[in-house]
Amino acid sequence: MTLALEGLQYHRPPLAAEPAGPTDADVVVYGATSGGVTAAVRAARSGLRVVLLAFDDQVGGMTASGLGETDVGDARTVGGLARAFYAEVTAAYHAPDPHWKVEAHVAEEIFLRWLADTGVVLHRRRHLLDVTKTGNRITELRTDDGSSYRAQVYVDASYEGDLLAAAGVSYTVGRESSAVYGESIAGVQHSINHQFERPVDPYVVPGQPSSGLLPGISAEPYGAIGSGDRHVQAYNFRLHVTDGPHRIPFPRPEGYDASRYELLRRYLEAGIYELYGRTTRVHGRVFDMNNHGAFSSDHIGASDEWPEAGYARREEIFQDHVRYQAGMLHYLSTSADLPADVRAATRAFGLAPGEFRKTSYWPHQLYVREGRRMVAEHVVTQHEATGRTVVPDPIAVASYVMDSHNARRVLVDGNPRNEGNVQVPLVRPFGISYRSIVPRISECANLLVAAAVSASHVAFASVRMEPVFMTVGEAAGCAASLAVSARIAVQDVDYDVLRRDLTGSGGIVGWPRGEAA
Repeated sequence: MTLALEGLQYHRPPLAAEPAGPTDADVVVYGATSGGVTAAVRAARSGLRVVLLAFDDQVGGMTASGLGETDVGDARTVGGLARAFYAEVTAAYHAPDPHWKVEAHVAEEIFLRWLADTGVVLHRRRHLLDVTKTGNRITELRTDDGSSYRAQVYVDASYEGDLLAAAGVSYTVGRESSAVYGESIAGVQHSINHQFERPVDPYVVPGQPSSGLLPGISAEPYGAIGSGDRHVQAYNFRLHVTDGPHRIPFPRPEGYDASRYELLRRYLEAGIYELYGRTTRVHGRVFDMNNHGAFSSDHIGASDEWPEAGYARREEIFQDHVRYQAGMLHYLSTSADLPADVRAATRAFGLAPGEFRKTSYWPHQLYVREGRRMVAEHVVTQHEATGRTVVPDPIAVASYVMDSHNARRVLVDGNPRNEGNVQVPLVRPFGISYRSIVPRISECANLLVAAAVSASHVAFASVRMEPVFMTVGEAAGCAASLAVSARIAVQDVDYDVLRRDLTGSGGIVGWPRGEAA
């Protein structure tokens, strides 16, 4: 596989030789995302032996990979380790409290210090191979470097839900239909945001359907509103960019193909240039560049295979996303086919020279907005998000809007239309049930899930925010320590004890603060 940018790849070879035998621990956390870190730290603070397995060289997931503009929602819902993290960010910047924006290197420094201070053993470049189960319990986890790990409790903190799938736990991928959980905004939806504002000819030869569709447009029918499918919301990279004098010009990726952006060129010709509409200041002259508009950094329609793909296929998808996004920025900043003012406006920013130096100043983590989602005894749905139901056993609170990015680009009346974007405000913050982070006991009795939680597509669109993953991760770490100390299944953890432990250390469960059903 040819790398799109030097040093930037998804699956890196292991760093160390195969150990002499299995590594024993009380808790093994798979996935060094922000929730993986908080799960490991919380369990270690209980005096347990904890091992954290990072997929690549970094820790912190998206919080430490370019997502500097934190999607907070209601700040009053963020407590525990998540609140402590942002308090440290505030102190690092000598900023007014609270400060919710963070550069990648600042985030990773905090997470690494926490892991070191609590004695968590961190192993990098550990890629799940398989697991062994005895009955309904995982007894060993193996990684593709030949390592193996034995623990009483495991935590799946991967964005993709790889460990839960390997353990035989039920999951789903894509969008449920409205009929599955009675959700009005489930499945296929009319997109209003990040939509084409003017008609653009979609055909390779303008006006000739027989010439085929331009790259990025699917021939798939729009479908009935509310119908379900296997599509997932679009992924992208959250870039750290700067308008400073030492900015790095947007690079030309290996395999660059300008024809991928003909639809964008025609949209620009129609008078729409909106590249930096969601580029927000993080600190000083460093900005977080997110998707904005009809044709932007979201690689719409290219993410569907990722959740269940093997590592080799994910590498191909990863490199395609790099080529697409880096190529788009290179095209906008250099192509002679574009007006000079468009090129100049694009070149007003470049990659920030202080971040991601080993990966061509490009983030190492693809923004996997959703992967697999566990299907457990309880599924978080739109009904909690709209206040129709309140769970009796909340362990964290979600408060951001139900925010799901577009999943497809199709034709409607001969014009390209993006489909799938949902941005629906909550009636109020809602509690996330403990039962949504543990599998059915018949499937696995010693696994907790900190990211790929049991939620519908539209409810997950609110749950998926990084501060929520941190609080869910902390709850998973706390529950793991209770299960280990009592030698019980994670499903049998006493909720009242779990709740007391979480709130006693500043955690917020249920809303209004501290209340459940």
